[in-house]
Amino acid sequence: MSSMPETVNEYFALDARRDHGAILALFADDAVVVDEGETMTGRDAIRDWREGAVSKYSYTTEIVGAEQLAPDRVLVRGRITGNFPGGTADLGWDFTLDEKRITRLIIAP
Repeated sequence: MSSMPETVNEYFALDARRDHGAILALFADDAVVVDEGETMTGRDAIRDWREGAVSKYSYTTEIVGAEQLAPDRVLVRGRITGNFPGGTADLGWDFTLDEKRITRLIIAP
């Protein structure tokens, strides 16, 4: 989505290619990710999340909307479809950014 910060656009483009190394570079060293009720803090934990839980399934993401919640915060809404239990999920990706790095990402319905 062209109206969103470049880092957010890049996150989704890299996720579509499953480029875990490049995605990791988008995160601050002490970033926090919350996904499926789990909290990962720091790049090592985020790497483990990307290479573990995220890599278990094949999926595509369709972005349906985005909203700037604050100067440093963007909420993206979308649907993932794939070979995980249930096959589809409507999710929100709540990004907090510091300059060009992601400092927090909360992924939840």
